[in-house]
Amino acid sequence: MKRILFVASECVPFVKTGGLADVVGSLPKYLDKEQFDVRVMLPKYMMIPDGFKHNMQFKTHFYMELNWRSQYVGIFETVVDGITFYLIDNEYYFAGMKPYGNIYEDIEKFAFFSRACLSALPVIDFRPDIIHCHDWQTGLVPVYLHDSFQGGEFFRGIKTIMTIHNLKFQGIWDKKTVKNITGLGDYYFAPDKLEAYGDANYLKGGIVYADYVTTVSESYANEIRMPFYGEGLDGLMNAKSNRLVGIVNGIDYEEYNPETDPYIVQNYNAKTFRKEKIKNKRALQQELGLECDDRKFMIGIVSRLTDQKGFDLIDYVIEEICADDTQLVVLGTGEEKYEHLFRHFAWKYSNRVSANIFYSNERSHRIYAACDAFLMPSLFEPCGLSQLMSLRYGTVPIVRETGGLRDTVEPYNQYEGTGTGFGFCNYNAHEMLGTVRYAKDVYYNHRREWNKIIDRGMEKDFSWAASARKYEELYNRM
Repeated sequence: MKRILFVASECVPFVKTGGLADVVGSLPKYLDKEQFDVRVMLPKYMMIPDGFKHNMQFKTHFYMELNWRSQYVGIFETVVDGITFYLIDNEYYFAGMKPYGNIYEDIEKFAFFSRACLSALPVIDFRPDIIHCHDWQTGLVPVYLHDSFQGGEFFRGIKTIMTIHNLKFQGIWDKKTVKNITGLGDYYFAPDKLEAYGDANYLKGGIVYADYVTTVSESYANEIRMPFYGEGLDGLMNAKSNRLVGIVNGIDYEEYNPETDPYIVQNYNAKTFRKEKIKNKRALQQELGLECDDRKFMIGIVSRLTDQKGFDLIDYVIEEICADDTQLVVLGTGEEKYEHLFRHFAWKYSNRVSANIFYSNERSHRIYAACDAFLMPSLFEPCGLSQLMSLRYGTVPIVRETGGLRDTVEPYNQYEGTGTGFGFCNYNAHEMLGTVRYAKDVYYNHRREWNKIIDRGMEKDFSWAASARKYEELYNRM
């Protein structure tokens, strides 16, 4: 039996800021329990809900050297959905209402966390065959493993995987400070190791020392080898390309299931959507005060409102998008200019634009179920989960063909009768607008074709089960 340890800075259901938490929370549940003993290690943040804290058992504590400081490390254990979680406790580092704060504090916090994870393993008597690290916060785990943990028998031969969820975030700070915090020798601060452009880079260290590097979609694994997407590390990604694997994320098919979803007005499935799905649209129109009209083409957006997600494109052509025959429903928070943009258009066209500038899990489910189309014009998208949810709910995605969007949404081809959504290639507002209008034309004038697009989309399997098989292959290959 192979023993796998996931090390990450966030995880559903304890703490979540983004897709990383979904992956770390879902993937272990879907790996084959007869082949793999998977456990997860996280920081014990003060902000974790009390319900989970009450179920944690204190295992032990010890003191650990972090360069010139001696730090307390507490270990708590809990089991959720059959998976064992270890939580690393230190109130100095993990207090506060958010998992991340100022980068200079986070640099020290996650150096402590990375070292504490390795130091805790002999204490809890769990020797993993593979440590699966996620994002820059755990980038020092492979580095420390290579450095001060190689002496004893216990750590010899442990392999590591570094998964990049978004290459934009790398954990960069000045070399002198990082040297002082981590206690790593000068040897590690060379350009072929942690040093990048004069600073120290945690993610780079993890990539250099990990046995394998994975990203959350095949296209993104190829894209980050180019300067435009490589965020300054494209050279390194090319050097590691024979150890670079793209595996697309999944979504939880129990939570996102139109047949059983408790948040939506009318449940439906791939057979009944033609009759039943429209009832969710009517209910949402009423709930949001939009004009109640089955014939309106309803576009949904559930997203962080940032440049990365392509909102500058929407900004250019929003007047044309909000045409008479279209309704636009937006849910999310982010940059002020985009929040104001949608508020303004909701005021200007109150019967056809709804701006929900907050986040609500319940309402997001209702948007996935009610809308006709779902718009995601991202500049870059390592994987993306919203398009997988919209496919699951029979809402046709309109996406820019990049990263995970390209791998999961097949553009409609009217001549071959194939495709599960609509795609455009160039990062261009009018190309996006043309694609939206093309989708609208199919929706209004070729309704049978539109329903077949939905059929094909709802047939697809983007559950974690499919992705878990690929991770299992990788673990076995190592």
